[in-house]
Amino acid sequence: MTDNKLRSVVIYRIDPSLESAAVTMVAKYDHASSCEVHDSSTDGGLYGSREKDYAEAVGMVVTNDPPGAANEAGKVGGFKVVQSEMHQVVYGADSEGLCIAVITGLAYPSRTVTQLVVELHGDYNRDFGQLVKTAEPGSLNQKSKRLLSAICTKYENVKSVDKASALSGKVDEVKVQMQDNIADMLNNIEKSESISNQADQLNEQASVFKKKSTQLKKQMRCKNLKMTIIFVVLIVGVLLVIIIPLVIKSKKDKD
Repeated sequence: MTDNKLRSVVIYRIDPSLESAAVTMVAKYDHASSCEVHDSSTDGGLYGSREKDYAEAVGMVVTNDPPGAANEAGKVGGFKVVQSEMHQVVYGADSEGLCIAVITGLAYPSRTVTQLVVELHGDYNRDFGQLVKTAEPGSLNQKSKRLLSAICTKYENVKSVDKASALSGKVDEVKVQMQDNIADMLNNIEKSESISNQADQLNEQASVFKKKSTQLKKQMRCKNLKMTIIFVVLIVGVLLVIIIPLVIKSKKDKD
């Protein structure tokens, strides 16, 4: 698992006059919440073993693969990038032997680290360039802590200093927004389809109800008609029962 965190900054003095370039750590600053020291057997040895200080391990990396010569006097150059499974070290040096190494997570853009090193070199060389030439190991830790802390704070948020990362972040935000809009649209379509299905079901139920009500109405008419006929027949029968005897009696009386 990698991240885009800015971990540490280490300042070295490189003395190329010796048979093998001597690298001396004169200052370091841990920007991470705690010093991450990993076993070399698990992450490729970028930080060395648990008993070895990470600045010493990075110093060995710089010693084994020193930065190239700067193109211009007083400028930092010859950048190198070394990566492990979880971290990367980006470092460069000037013609006077002032070397700056920055440790970050693998997801932190190396171009942004290079920008950090260039900016830091200008300030550090101005304030401590002469001291670096004769400084004892670690003697500039406290003196340069404020400067190193300020530059790390400035660069800890990649998007605030790297336009490409900021643009990428905006593109990602637009993608997320578009995905959310598409998801909402699909949800609305599903809801519309559900409402449409419910409307069709209601229409179908209404048609069935109308058909049944029509049938029931016809049945009631037939029933009413039958009742009316029966009622009329009964009345006619009753009348006949009453009238016929009267007629017969009237005829007998006349006779």
